[in-house]
Amino acid sequence: MQNSFIRMFLNNRVAWIYLLAGGFVLGTILLALFWSSVTVPIPHIIHIIIEHTTGHVWLADVPANEGPIIWNIRLPRVILAFCVGASLALAGAAFQGLLRNPLADPYTIGVSSGAALGAVIVIFFQLSIPLLGSFTQPIIAIIFGFLTLMLVFGLVKMTSRSMAIETIILAGIIISSFMGAIVSLIIALGDQNEMTQIIYWLYGSVSLRGWSHVQLILPFMIVGSLILLYHYRELNALALGEEAAEHIGVDVRRGKIFLLIGASLLTGSAVAVSGTIGFVGLVIPHLVRLVTGPNHRHVLPLSLLVGGGFLILTDLVSRTIIAPKEMPIGVITALVGAPVFSLLLIRNRLGRRKTA
Repeated sequence: MQNSFIRMFLNNRVAWIYLLAGGFVLGTILLALFWSSVTVPIPHIIHIIIEHTTGHVWLADVPANEGPIIWNIRLPRVILAFCVGASLALAGAAFQGLLRNPLADPYTIGVSSGAALGAVIVIFFQLSIPLLGSFTQPIIAIIFGFLTLMLVFGLVKMTSRSMAIETIILAGIIISSFMGAIVSLIIALGDQNEMTQIIYWLYGSVSLRGWSHVQLILPFMIVGSLILLYHYRELNALALGEEAAEHIGVDVRRGKIFLLIGASLLTGSAVAVSGTIGFVGLVIPHLVRLVTGPNHRHVLPLSLLVGGGFLILTDLVSRTIIAPKEMPIGVITALVGAPVFSLLLIRNRLGRRKTA
């Protein structure tokens, strides 16, 4: 009986991994809605969500103050955290597959910094492009993120013929420092309130966000995710090298363009609504790859699920660990991500020395 269960588990290993990832996301959502300064029972949470989405009422004794807490404050924050984490993790998985190195992510290669500069410009100058309205900020952030990516690749090609990850990260750091200097200049030109607002935003957080922010990120997240999930074959083929990918019939140039556009959409929109949250795109795809192997058919969707759940959990820690104050999410992800990044870098170096 035990052997048959183990055999069934092994035969459906991937299905179990998806089931566990889905359970992780659902568990973090319920935990984040349940646990905070005011504890709301799980049946009440389910009742409030069903009442607002379908109009059906099945519990009569739900306190009136719990409805606004769940529907107007916690639920949009939880959904936004999921969208941001899922977007960054999925973009990180795509960048790692595209560059054939698990050390790449939107933060380390400078895309997040470029998107942050675009968002800061919109916030500081109160820009609103006609016809775009509130979507001005994510669209400008996406454009700046994409241009920064092109700038990094251009700098790498000018200095080295190979796309070595150390060169890309170094170019990312250089461009990020340049973008950071411009942001600092913009902050210095503002008054005290603008300075505080922009600096806190740059730390990365989903606090004080509502349904309007969910509406801002959702279209870009859906489009970007569909683009990347559809092009998993190109990422698998690129793992063999560009020449080998072309030999098996993959249009490498076209695939790269779609992958870069999809990853830029996800990164730019996430940064526009939450600020710069680093290392999610680095850590999550790497952990997923350790469990599933290198096949992007599973790495991409599982990174999306686990990244979303991870950021919900991180946000919960950020708003409860020093309550009643809140810690920016970016601080926690950096505390987790920086050591992991160092370990990966060291392991990468040691691996190269062994093969040399």
